[in-house]
Amino acid sequence: MWRFSVLILLFSHLAVSSSSLGDSEATCSGIVPLPNRNDRISITDFGGVGDGRTVNTKAFREAIYRIQHLKRRGGTLLYIPPGVFLTESFNLTSHMTLFLAKGAVLKAVQDTWNWPLIDPLPSYGRGRELPGARYMSFIHGDGLRDVVITGENGTIDGQGEVWWNMWRSRTLKFTRPNLIELKNSKEIIISNVVFQNSPFWNIHPVYCSDVVIHHVTILAPQDSPNTDGIDPDSSSNVCIEDSYISTGDDLVAIKSGWDEYGIAFGRPSSSITIRRITGSTPFAGIAIGSETSGGIKNIVAEHISLSNMGVGVNIKTNIGRGGYIKNIRISNVYVENARYGIKIAGDTGDHPDAYYNPNALPVVKGIHINNVWGVNVRNAGSIQGLKDSPFTGICLSEINIHGSLNTNRTWKCSDVIGTSLKVSPWPCSELRTTGGSYSCSSTF
Repeated sequence: MWRFSVLILLFSHLAVSSSSLGDSEATCSGIVPLPNRNDRISITDFGGVGDGRTVNTKAFREAIYRIQHLKRRGGTLLYIPPGVFLTESFNLTSHMTLFLAKGAVLKAVQDTWNWPLIDPLPSYGRGRELPGARYMSFIHGDGLRDVVITGENGTIDGQGEVWWNMWRSRTLKFTRPNLIELKNSKEIIISNVVFQNSPFWNIHPVYCSDVVIHHVTILAPQDSPNTDGIDPDSSSNVCIEDSYISTGDDLVAIKSGWDEYGIAFGRPSSSITIRRITGSTPFAGIAIGSETSGGIKNIVAEHISLSNMGVGVNIKTNIGRGGYIKNIRISNVYVENARYGIKIAGDTGDHPDAYYNPNALPVVKGIHINNVWGVNVRNAGSIQGLKDSPFTGICLSEINIHGSLNTNRTWKCSDVIGTSLKVSPWPCSELRTTGGSYSCSSTF
């Protein structure tokens, strides 16, 4: 049944995109060339056993130690054959490819009491869920270059249920681990892998540049807490394309730090392209925020197909965030069965502590959203700016959002200045309706 639904979504996606077929075929994945590794080793060379019971941590650490210290010309490919390879968390190294064959599964152990801890991110000042340190991601890397995670659609399984239950029962001691986090790294490719059951966020490139994530599948139950799909965070030159994501939180969420810590760190997310993403979640399909304190700019999202959603497009920030969200272009979006089609809000998200600056107001300007088609969407849209920092340059065009007979399809707006053309239902009065030749000014 789910495959049939995916086919329906893809058909709808093609219908939305048909007017701009050239754009729908565009790709940014070439920003990081795929390296050719002549040196190849297998995890079984280091005693790895894929029986689903043997803990292979020693094998993974020895294999990666070999890659790191022998430094073969052109790097090394670590091959994971078919089988279920149970392991604790481990670090990658530069100039390596982690290759999962068809039928290969990397599965995280569930002994959370022995999971390593690492320092909080400086742009967050503490763990995202709890003060202090945080659990290291299942697959981790810091200060790396030229790293590829790919294969023949093998699986990386975080076995996150034990972590979700700790969160639900409030027995967590530290912030849950991501499935993959790469920090301070560049020239990264992640492709042709299934990621499932992450304890927390799935793929988290933070303080990174030149990152390509494409042809991945990301899966988690709809009630799994905070299992974001892909979260570029204070990162630049990122390409996210051609993927299916169904999780318990935002499918793609762009971030850049949290309140006073993100302001002090001051590293924006910029030049990010999101294209041909299909998926489902109780939260947002394409999200910007709510952690935006380092600034977010120059974002393109297009040809997005979403079903059974909380919100199709959600741009979110808060008092105390500071920073900016500017030069955002979102187009060719299909949304079916959702609470909101479009939501832009200045009152979303919590604070790390009581020391945030309530006078640090975010600047939101230059948001361009066009060619959105919604079916059975309860609320067309909401744009709620801030009294002392109105959202400006909001530009909506070619938007048609349909609801059922018993839904409220009106727009709700406050503290916003913008323009609109061919928006149905009729937009709020703050979005001045234009006619004839329509254009939105942009510094993009």
